[in-house]
Amino acid sequence: MNEPIKKIAVLTSGGDAPGMNAAIRAVVRACTYYRMDCIGIYRGYQGMIEGDFKPLAAREVSNIINKGGTILKSARSEEFKTEEGREKAYNQLVKEGIGALVVIGGDGTFTGALKFIQEFNFPVVGIPGTIDNDIYGTDRTIGYDTALNTVVEVIDKIRDTASSHNRLFFIEVMGRDAGFIALNTGIGAGAEEILIPEKDLGLDRLEESLTISREKGKSSSIVVVSEGDKIGKNVFELADHIKEKYPFYDIRVSVLGHMQRGGSPSCSDRVLASRLGVAAVEALLDRSTGVMVGITNNQVSTVGLNKAIKMNHDINKELLKVAEITSV
Repeated sequence: MNEPIKKIAVLTSGGDAPGMNAAIRAVVRACTYYRMDCIGIYRGYQGMIEGDFKPLAAREVSNIINKGGTILKSARSEEFKTEEGREKAYNQLVKEGIGALVVIGGDGTFTGALKFIQEFNFPVVGIPGTIDNDIYGTDRTIGYDTALNTVVEVIDKIRDTASSHNRLFFIEVMGRDAGFIALNTGIGAGAEEILIPEKDLGLDRLEESLTISREKGKSSSIVVVSEGDKIGKNVFELADHIKEKYPFYDIRVSVLGHMQRGGSPSCSDRVLASRLGVAAVEALLDRSTGVMVGITNNQVSTVGLNKAIKMNHDINKELLKVAEITSV
């Protein structure tokens, strides 16, 4: 790390998130601003192993800030999980004259980056890109705001149908290990109940809530379910259970799935991605490595990749209370 950095590479890995392209654009243009070359690595760590590189100049990332997905593509690499695979990747970087690396992704991406740093002492900075918002050390991750807006828009449309036909809808949203999407969209869309992994509501509480809603004259209800909810049933089994116990409910299930990852990023995600892309390059120029750039209290911050991986981004307990109060 004594030599000045002349060439930085950037990759995206893991699940795609709206705003990743805006982050790529910011990294490329920050490199141009600071008179460095930038190399795009296609297909994440697998592309790094195979040397799937392409030089990126400022004009080559024009008109991508508004696009969802990632122009660099993404792939999960089993080979990179091995020492041999990581050594191949390192040799490809050395061969290309790359002096530092920016990785955009989530937990798995940062875990791979940390091992790579430990083995080769190679400068790496991470940018959090995941719709789940489950990364410690940042208030928001790239793609989260867009996903919230997408889900709320869909739930609003489903509520129109629920009200028209007096139906109970169970709507499953992404969040295998974190309920940020479910909690915030449930509040934003006025859901009657919200089921998340962080809080085991239990069937008894759900049944009680639906009974009270019925007694209060609610003819339709929305229950937002995080896919990782710990109530002990998947959303279809849960719906079947409620239907069996409360046959008067006309129940439907909607699994929103991967539509939550797609679409043009919101303004908030574009700005966040741009700030973090520039911050990642500047962190490398300041000789930082093994850190993730994030946003805390609307200020750019850094946290060690080890903490970003191991520590939990806690759910906001105030929001849990707000959800309970506003669903009466």
